[in-house]
Amino acid sequence: PPFRPPCVAMCVPVGPLSLLLALSLLSPWGSAGVSCPPRCVCASNLLSCSQANLSAVPAPLPRFTAVLDLSHNNVTRLRADWAPARLPHLHALLLSHNGLAFVSTEAFTHVPRLRHLDLSSNRLRTLDENLFSDLGELEVLLLYNNEISTVDRTAFENLGRLRKLYLGQNRIARFPLELLREGTRLPQLVLLDLSANRLRAVPAGELQALPAWLRDRLYLHNNPLVCDCLLFQLLDRGRRRHLSAVEDFQDELRCSLPGASTLTKILDLAGKQPLNCSKAREAVLEAHLGDTVTLGCDSRWQGVRSRHWVTPGGERVLGDGGNGSVVLLTNGSLQLRALRPEDGGTYSCWVAGPLLNETLYVELLVHNFTLHGPHDTLNTAYTTLVGCILSVVLVLIYLYLTPCRCCCCRGAEKPPAPRDDSINSSVLSTTPNHAGGTGEPCGSHIASSAGAGQNGRFKGGGTPPLPARQGPKAQRKVSDPDSVSSVFSDTPIVV
Repeated sequence: PPFRPPCVAMCVPVGPLSLLLALSLLSPWGSAGVSCPPRCVCASNLLSCSQANLSAVPAPLPRFTAVLDLSHNNVTRLRADWAPARLPHLHALLLSHNGLAFVSTEAFTHVPRLRHLDLSSNRLRTLDENLFSDLGELEVLLLYNNEISTVDRTAFENLGRLRKLYLGQNRIARFPLELLREGTRLPQLVLLDLSANRLRAVPAGELQALPAWLRDRLYLHNNPLVCDCLLFQLLDRGRRRHLSAVEDFQDELRCSLPGASTLTKILDLAGKQPLNCSKAREAVLEAHLGDTVTLGCDSRWQGVRSRHWVTPGGERVLGDGGNGSVVLLTNGSLQLRALRPEDGGTYSCWVAGPLLNETLYVELLVHNFTLHGPHDTLNTAYTTLVGCILSVVLVLIYLYLTPCRCCCCRGAEKPPAPRDDSINSSVLSTTPNHAGGTGEPCGSHIASSAGAGQNGRFKGGGTPPLPARQGPKAQRKVSDPDSVSSVFSDTPIVV
């Protein structure tokens, strides 16, 4: 329908001729002598060609066009020459519902002042390298309901003013979330919609480190995510903080368990098998005596200036406290210097937001010892390690460095027990038995006459005779060199 300007002060009936004259004087179309493109509606600097069954962008386009609506047409390709002349005033371009499948990397060269770009509900499949790099003033980019599966990490290069990026209802399996972590690529981004895609994993630890005002508008629902406890704790903290991306889509935040055919609500994983995830804790910071720590006031409101801290003792921190040990920084954080045991406890940060007030709690645990002080004693792990090493050394000394049995004979050594007909009593034996405790070295022993046996041979065993036995085995003789065990004996075998 034609645009009807509202009645501002008083509406008075005027004649048709005077009305046409007034419009021709006020409208840039009449003053510049430029006609409105066919099948389009023109009003001031607005050009609407929606639902006009167009297959190409109409030409020529007036230089003063600020808003160009080409939605619900058949413009399937956006080439570099769709705007042959520079359009310095164009700040909104609407191209949704066109079946758009191709966008040239030079398509936005002549529209550098564009702040709102709508490419939703089309057939885009890839976001190529440096696709939007010419749009340095772009603030809102709508790309939802496409067929995008590949996103180049440089596609959003030079978008320093981008605040809202809508990529929901696509086929994205991996999005370069490092763009958020670095904070330099998209420094002013406050909303990222990745819902209804094909994401299976997200870096939950890195996302938790993002500011709360960004996590408040980070939409991940309706993705086939794989269940794990880090993801659960990320979303559980968001629910405790009443973040919109979690609180408004709790039922759509689902994940897949191993071996399960259906998806499970992520926020229902607490204490349930097989993961048995624990509840997310509030912000907890650990430190040691003498350390300097900074407590962050991670509010979900961006750019908040009105905030104050309350210590565990109930004292309100307005500036430097005491001797300068408590300092309120310009970004709202609280810095504690030279920690003492009494500094531990729960600190509260009170934030006055644009819509609602918010209270954040940070628990500080101060360990009652210094971590790197000059008089530190050995910690438990180091002491245990040293003890183990000493034990091993002592065992090795005991095994290998004890006094060995050398060739020196000990006095009063007990003679070995005699054996009957032992093969060890052979004449070839070179190790004599110790007959008595004479204390002489083993090398000074000389065969005595008492050791002579049959035929004057030397009885090497020197084994004393056994007492007479009773029974059938009493006639068995003591083993000697002339027995059956003497291999080189030249006497007959005695039985």
